Amino acid sequence: MRCQDLRQCSQKLVRRRPIKPREGSEGRMSRCLKTLDLVAFGVGITLGAGVYILPGEVTRNKAGPAIVISFLVAALSSVLSGLCYAEFGARAPGSGSAYLYSYVTVGELCAFVTGWNLLLSYAITIASVARAWSSTFDSLIGNHMSQALRGTFPLHVPSFLAKYPDFLALGVVLVMMGILVLGARESALVNKLFTGINILVLSFIILSGFIKGDLHNWQLTEQDYTLAAAGSNDSSSLGPPGSGGFAPFGFDGIFQGAATCFFGFVGFDAIATTGGEAQDPQRSIPFSIVVSLFICFVAYFGVSAALTLMVPYYQIHPESPLPQAFLHVGWDPARYVVVVGTFCALSSSLLGTMFSMSRVTYAMADDRLLFQGLAQIHPRTRTPIMAILASGTLAGVTALLLEFSNLVDLMAIGTLLAYSFVVISVLVLRYQPEQNLSKKEKTENEIEISEREASPLESVPEAGISRILKSLYDPISTNPTRKTGQIVYGCALLLVLLLTILTVILAQGSRYVFSGDPVYTTVAVLLLLLITGVTVIIWRQPQNPSPLTFRVPALPVLPLVSIFLNVYLMMQMTSGIWIQLGIWNVIGFAIYFGYGIRHSLEENNGQQPPASTFQTLDENIPGTESS
Repeated sequence: MRCQDLRQCSQKLVRRRPIKPREGSEGRMSRCLKTLDLVAFGVGITLGAGVYILPGEVTRNKAGPAIVISFLVAALSSVLSGLCYAEFGARAPGSGSAYLYSYVTVGELCAFVTGWNLLLSYAITIASVARAWSSTFDSLIGNHMSQALRGTFPLHVPSFLAKYPDFLALGVVLVMMGILVLGARESALVNKLFTGINILVLSFIILSGFIKGDLHNWQLTEQDYTLAAAGSNDSSSLGPPGSGGFAPFGFDGIFQGAATCFFGFVGFDAIATTGGEAQDPQRSIPFSIVVSLFICFVAYFGVSAALTLMVPYYQIHPESPLPQAFLHVGWDPARYVVVVGTFCALSSSLLGTMFSMSRVTYAMADDRLLFQGLAQIHPRTRTPIMAILASGTLAGVTALLLEFSNLVDLMAIGTLLAYSFVVISVLVLRYQPEQNLSKKEKTENEIEISEREASPLESVPEAGISRILKSLYDPISTNPTRKTGQIVYGCALLLVLLLTILTVILAQGSRYVFSGDPVYTTVAVLLLLLITGVTVIIWRQPQNPSPLTFRVPALPVLPLVSIFLNVYLMMQMTSGIWIQLGIWNVIGFAIYFGYGIRHSLEENNGQQPPASTFQTLDENIPGTESS
């Protein structure tokens, strides 16, 4: 009996939600968001305060003027995940983003872990942006607010808590929560206003840099640095000189800067959470993801180029690079334009992230993996009112009490984990057969395959080859079948395991691998050979030919590169970050095994279809009827 119970429990952990939306679920919210609204959400979240601060720190200490190359590398890395999000947005444009994608491909437990960690990264992002909003305002009034709060509410607590409660950050979160409650259309309008002003300010900064910039700042020498140090009252305020020139810190600096710049592109995935409210999600979501990534790259590239043209890289102020740059070129009033842009960027980033967090919360509650009450929809505004209030309250309390200097990496690891699950889901789903074939079509396919298997012309020369190897490297059918889908499913899981082992070796013992240590080198080479072999097996399987508005190119290579990069970045995190992530997931597992596994809507839906049965949503999403 215990074995049977264990088997039933394991089946529940891997049960999958049908990709087809449940009847009456997706129609509960208003489909009012146009493509422009989705682009504004993606750009607004991604171009937060980072565009005003990140270029300064990376330029001064890591990349120099070559930061433009760092942003290019980071953009290419982000595009790998973005393309996978775009294809899944065309296949399954629901409200759950990476959570939904994992649910329909990998299984319920992995979906819950993905969604739960997405909520963590969203909460930390919201709280940190709200704190930045409060800090920026406080600096404008001479830091009087922080000094008063420190004196009135001193918190003698552990280091992970803030030194004082930030009531302004809490207030900003509550205001944004009120805007979200009004409705998706109203939220999109406010977001477009903030994002539009931000884009105008960034355009002004870029044009100013090209007008007031000097190309000599991309060709600096050690002599220029010596003259700058001699003319400075405080030579310690100068950054490291490096070797001068366009890339003073070499290729190492460029790629170290790219690792930091990568997190400047985090946010485009929020577009995938709008599937339940987009007017034409199968077309608008993929288009919006690609366009928003392109706009963000142009903005980061342009601002970085303008900054390094206006100011020598070693003189850039790491905390307020743009205001100090305008002061350097004699345009002191332009600093106030930067302040306006900063507030608009923070506001749009905060509003968009809160929108995304509430939609993921709603999607998990609607599937009953979180408490059912969180899936309540307001009858007039048709917004997930309880999900908005719950997620906003959690983020607000986090902004009020927590210190974020040690939590940024925790946010990043949650995002990278979600990205990885999306990439795996796209890889698996592309090789699955259609579920909507008629019985006659299925019978005809089975007969055709049986005839080919029984052909004497093929059985004689291949008599010595095992049927298993033949099915792996030489599939009979030209269209995906249940068998080929299961092969890809198993190979994808094996690839994740092999890539994880390889990234651990490279992250912890790269010096041994590249120095020729026989043990490390042999293990790394064997892993690469295994990864290559499994990749070839996946490549040999037939892909689903269903027409989509967007398809990821170069499968299966591109998703594998994306998984490798994501896992490698996660392996750079400290043990403390992994411990914090483990504590958060223990809380999540308590909720899932105490509530979600018993109340899941898939609990009473009978046996789930195998991993090879999926279908597209062309006939179910408005605006995708065949002409």
